[in-house]
Amino acid sequence: SRADHALAITGIAGPGGGSEKKPVGTVYIALASKAKPEPLVEHYLFRMEREGFKNMAAQMALDLLRRRLSRMV
Repeated sequence: SRADHALAITGIAGPGGGSEKKPVGTVYIALASKAKPEPLVEHYLFRMEREGFKNMAAQMALDLLRRRLSRMV
């Protein structure tokens, strides 16, 4: 795609599917950039209902990208 940045999100939004090691609310967000090819991976635990979880994960991913871009200016 020739994109300069890539975001990825994976996790367990629930209500089921969690385990002791990966409980419901677990999310991983990754960011890779051409300028910094080593991906940045962050782990979060959002204990909230499914829709809130999905919104929070998306907002955190976009904020991660915003912070990366603000350092590039």
